[in-house]
Amino acid sequence: MNETDLTGIVAEHIDAINAADTDRAVATFAEDAYVNDNRREFVGIDAIRRWVAKEMVGDKVTIEVREVFDHYGDTVVRGAYDGTFDRTDSARRDCPDELLQRA
Repeated sequence: MNETDLTGIVAEHIDAINAADTDRAVATFAEDAYVNDNRREFVGIDAIRRWVAKEMVGDKVTIEVREVFDHYGDTVVRGAYDGTFDRTDSARRDCPDELLQRA
């Protein structure tokens, strides 16, 4: 793993989410993109737009980047997520507590 700077489309995506800008966030996905969020699948730009509007922008999600590195050509971002999303036991069933606590 090599540490790297956050640039390009990944940086644009995080900036758009933090700015609560649905259009900018959706523009970072390809037309045939696929999102897996908590074992739920969103396929295609229309489904992703609804997901971003409701569950990212609607839940006021922000991402505080903690670490960025290159892993065999893929950019990996570790960050702290905050927002008004569901933090109940059913939502966190398979997620370690330290990933869901507020920073």
